[in-house]
Amino acid sequence: QVQLIESGGGLVQTGGSLRLSCAASGRTFSNYAMAWFRQAPGKEREFVTAISWSGDIIYYADSVKGRFTISRDNAKNAVYLQMNSLKPEDTAVYYCAGRRRQVGVSMEYDYWGQGTQVTVSS
Repeated sequence: QVQLIESGGGLVQTGGSLRLSCAASGRTFSNYAMAWFRQAPGKEREFVTAISWSGDIIYYADSVKGRFTISRDNAKNAVYLQMNSLKPEDTAVYYCAGRRRQVGVSMEYDYWGQGTQVTVSS
């Protein structure tokens, strides 16, 4: 069992930056592919980025490519999302997710955090 807790959300102006963190419990975190998804009001949850257990495979949604960076520290049981050049359309609840399978972009992740709100003002 893995528990995921996100932090780092908040209110930021257009063009600003935020760094989200996801702290994971469990001794086998290093075996898990991790991902970030987001859900804006009135919209379906969508893929943002994902990273393999070793960090050598990374995927980004086209909408965030070049602005967002995912990283992980297996020694700290943590995954991060650095978000730069934020836009109002990035406003959403951001969720951390994990699974003990190959990294992918679908929503088929086994463990989810409670989410953290990111609001980008125009």
